Amino acid sequence: QVQLVESGGGLVQAGGSLRLSCAASGRTFSNYAMGWFRQAPGKEREFVAVISGGGGSKNYADSVKGRFTISRDNVRNTVYLQMNSLKPEDTAVYYCAAGNGVVAVISNKYDYWGQGTQVTVSS
Repeated sequence: QVQLVESGGGLVQAGGSLRLSCAASGRTFSNYAMGWFRQAPGKEREFVAVISGGGGSKNYADSVKGRFTISRDNVRNTVYLQMNSLKPEDTAVYYCAAGNGVVAVISNKYDYWGQGTQVTVSS
């Protein structure tokens, strides 16, 4: 019942910034925790960041702490990932996900997934 559409990916040099957006359908968006995950070729999907339904709780992977910031706008039904000081190892397809009533770092806790947006960081 929830559809997610990511946008904002692209090519950037190391040290640069990008902001990803994830627009969600549905009338109960504020009830969902929203997460960001990423997957590089040949690797498993990994957790990046999560934010609670009301925005009061956040968690980040150690690899992005201090560089990435997750936020949400429940009026616009949108979650964001601001990515600063990007590194080549951040290159991946980035996915947003929605989980009803949970804040989790495990991908199988999420019920809905977007199609992903490519982020490429050159050195």
